[in-house]
Amino acid sequence: MTRTSEWLAGYVRAWETKSDEDVRAIFTDDAEYWFRPNDKEPVRGIDAIIATWKEPEPSEPEHDLRVLIENDTLGIITGSVTYPGHEHYTNMWEVWFASDGRAQKFVEWWMLPRETSD
Repeated sequence: MTRTSEWLAGYVRAWETKSDEDVRAIFTDDAEYWFRPNDKEPVRGIDAIIATWKEPEPSEPEHDLRVLIENDTLGIITGSVTYPGHEHYTNMWEVWFASDGRAQKFVEWWMLPRETSD
């Protein structure tokens, strides 16, 4: 298993459990979490990240995520996340690793399906 695939497994576990310990296992204490790459500021620090993960979601997410490419410092994850009855997102995530394998910076790039006229 690669560094990024191990991190992704931890992310999914933390997403499912919402456990403080599981979230701490994948983000450094000083991590930046960018919900969008063009946000003015990221969520900074593990306590703030944990607080955002405690916010309710619209439904139980279904996901199909996989490692696209990686090196020692960066992993790129791609795939999709569906919140049944809510939205379907296409995703690309940047995971910038600290030396211990946790994310020091995480950036979500997500897209909604393009609306087309019939």
